[in-house]
Amino acid sequence: MAHPQIAAFPRLAERNAQPTRAIAGQNTLITRTIHDMAYDPVRDEIVVPQFYAQAIMTFRGAANGNEAPVRIIRGPDTQLANPARIGADFVHNEIYVPLDNRLLVFPRDAQGNVAPIRIIEGPDTQMDAGAVAVDPVRGLVLVAGDVPGSRRTPNGDRPGQVAIFDRTANGNAKPLRIIRGPQSGMVNTGLIVAHPGRGLILVGIRSEEKSHPDNYVGVWSVNDNGAVPARWKIGGPNSTLRQVRGIALDVKNKNVIVSDKYLNAVFTFNFPEIF
Repeated sequence: MAHPQIAAFPRLAERNAQPTRAIAGQNTLITRTIHDMAYDPVRDEIVVPQFYAQAIMTFRGAANGNEAPVRIIRGPDTQLANPARIGADFVHNEIYVPLDNRLLVFPRDAQGNVAPIRIIEGPDTQMDAGAVAVDPVRGLVLVAGDVPGSRRTPNGDRPGQVAIFDRTANGNAKPLRIIRGPQSGMVNTGLIVAHPGRGLILVGIRSEEKSHPDNYVGVWSVNDNGAVPARWKIGGPNSTLRQVRGIALDVKNKNVIVSDKYLNAVFTFNFPEIF
């Protein structure tokens, strides 16, 4: 939704529900829309990337209205360039920012014009970083994106992959494993969420078309390698989903929450199998 705000809704909200609060206004420094966010349950903070502001901003979890961020990572030393998505490891206190062929890592509490503490980049990474998630239990970084050097299909889709690295990987590091290939079904893999409790990866599989009935969320293991098909799927042929845009987990209630850009909606699926 192209609104410069962070809106909060009741967990059981239904249909045309109104937000209970919204972080919005000039002091927030939020520009246009937000493509991703991470929530720190330990410190009650919300972390968001800002595409046009070239920044990563952190708000209080209880922020409301025209409230300024408590911290901003921004400046030439950060090497940020139109960040759209982020990943977070709140166990080891790190923020991950995917930028095409690079993955930048910052301390969680970084402030101002700070340099990354690690950068994964180079030909051996076999990486096109579109989205990132972290499994702090197994010490893994999971990077979703296009297969480097691949060509688009006639309908505009790109073969996708998930490259799995050691959490402390730096520089021109080789992935431990890569999930990709025709049997995997991965295309346009720009969304990823980790479920460390079970060692699972949830990946958004979507078409470049504005509305396509084959959009779904696929579930893989962090131990998968090669052309492995999804173990479970939410959606698929002729399902409700038309353009998957975001994924989140509600572990306590065994739910998977999926936003859909085309339908301008947020769906909650009960999915006990993966929990």
